[in-house]
Amino acid sequence: MTITVDKKQPALTLTLSGRLDTNTAPELEKTIAVECGGVTSLEIDMEKLEYISSAGLRVLLAAKKQMDKVSGTLTIYNVCDDIMEVLDMTGFSDILTIK
Repeated sequence: MTITVDKKQPALTLTLSGRLDTNTAPELEKTIAVECGGVTSLEIDMEKLEYISSAGLRVLLAAKKQMDKVSGTLTIYNVCDDIMEVLDMTGFSDILTIK
């Protein structure tokens, strides 16, 4: 997976490409931990994301909780049909803001 970081305080945009799975989820988790200081708007662009596993879902949930703690927002953009199906089946589409 490749993560592109675009930080313009207080917003952070992460663009993901490839697979968000057990092997790559720790990388996203670390990026969020390092880059989210002072951020109140986290946006994740999934246009080029091909796959998400339960480990990836766990990172998204943790990011949502982190943004909630600072009264911030987490928004997911450009979700492909396959990943949207996973988000719907797991109930994450009810928890996350997806555009």
